[in-house]
Amino acid sequence: MPELPEVETVCRGLNKVCLKQPIASIEVILDRTIAHPLPEEFSEILVGCELVEWRRRGKYMLGELSRGGKFAGYWGTHLRMTGQFRWLEAPEPVTKHTRVRCFMPGGKELRYIDQRTFGQMWWVPPEKEPPEIMTGLTRLGPEPFAAEFSEAYLREKLRHRVRPIKNMLLDQLLVAGVGNIYADESLFLSGIHPTTLCSDLKPKQIALLRQNVIQVLQDSIDAQGTTFSDFRTVEGINGNYGGQAWVYGQDGDACKVCGTTIERLKMAGRSAHFCPKCQPKQRGKKPKR
Repeated sequence: MPELPEVETVCRGLNKVCLKQPIASIEVILDRTIAHPLPEEFSEILVGCELVEWRRRGKYMLGELSRGGKFAGYWGTHLRMTGQFRWLEAPEPVTKHTRVRCFMPGGKELRYIDQRTFGQMWWVPPEKEPPEIMTGLTRLGPEPFAAEFSEAYLREKLRHRVRPIKNMLLDQLLVAGVGNIYADESLFLSGIHPTTLCSDLKPKQIALLRQNVIQVLQDSIDAQGTTFSDFRTVEGINGNYGGQAWVYGQDGDACKVCGTTIERLKMAGRSAHFCPKCQPKQRGKKPKR
């Protein structure tokens, strides 16, 4: 958390408020937030640049920079667990977890806040490609909305994997941007128990799962993401998807479809939420003799 819909929401929000404005100054309060280059170099390089556009790759953000009308590289960011950008039209007191402050003309500020301090920022020089500096980008599968994330692709990736489907959906090499919330939601809508092995899934189930991954992510983008604890839009507003979630965070509550109590179990250190009736355990293939 944040996952793809939250990061997409932040990018869209930033594109509405902070483009085409020269960066007046940057204050790095927590040095380790800056992964590349050194914090003081990061500040010096970005001053005088303008942000042309923010876009997303998986859970990463890339802010295209321009200086004097010429391409000046990228401001890369990964929010990790609790990172959030706030756009301030007027000065506000600095909060405890503020890590980076980016000042724009007229007293406006783009403030980065991160309680757990796992978030990172990079400057990608114009002569480099983002994956050369932000190496996590090299370990991403296709975007869920891209043509590459096809039914045939998913069948091929899953058919020989003796691994629970919930764990596989969290693997960014399979599909970029899906995390715990939307994996649970997609599996519920597909009627697939989270512990079902990938190799036991039928072609129709895989086709339905792909469809629901895309739909759930789009629904959450439309609702400006999910807020269960830390996520806020750049305006400081909660995401609304949590109010319409089917199973995530609903353990102990009645299933909205059948009334059965939603359950939660631990899988590879993460929680999996599911309805035992709507998502019955699936018998695996019998081993060949």
